[in-house]
Amino acid sequence: MKTQYYVASSLDGFIADPRHSLDWLLQFGMTDDYPAFIRNVGALAMGAATYEWILADLARTGHPWPYEQPAWVFTSRSLPAPPGGDVRFVRGDVRPVYEAMIEAAGGKNLWLVGGGELVGQFHDHGLLDELILTLAPVTLGAGAALLPRAITTPPLRLTSVQQHGDTFVQLRYEVPRGEPQNGASPGGAMSS
Repeated sequence: MKTQYYVASSLDGFIADPRHSLDWLLQFGMTDDYPAFIRNVGALAMGAATYEWILADLARTGHPWPYEQPAWVFTSRSLPAPPGGDVRFVRGDVRPVYEAMIEAAGGKNLWLVGGGELVGQFHDHGLLDELILTLAPVTLGAGAALLPRAITTPPLRLTSVQQHGDTFVQLRYEVPRGEPQNGASPGGAMSS
């Protein structure tokens, strides 16, 4: 079982543009590894901005909630639940939620969908195992950062590089266990 941040990014390190849009990414379609990835996911977590983007996209397309797995949404606001989805709204420290996610995942992986600040909180507490980063051939100049943390010592460890068609490059990094960096303390900022 691994806790994975599986995410697409622009070449300059943004996962959404300044308007929180993913149109820059959707022009390419999905990578061919997603079906195998999601089969091994037992639970997932996301911040409120990611969740609201998914809800808006579902409203626009008419598609149903896309995940069979239970999903935890970290938020300080009251948000609507999607029909047919097992969505649990939580606030505060990621550590107690992590324990519930492990139990619900039943030995499968945990997927940290985003955003970067939420993933950073998992990292701060030593709960992030792997970063699976798919780079798209665009630059955004600004937007939501991939992972707004300085991760320098120990550095991430590259485990694989894979090309997907003529568009994407996917990098896999192992996150070494070590002391929290840069004065990170338990109970950091919450995604909103």
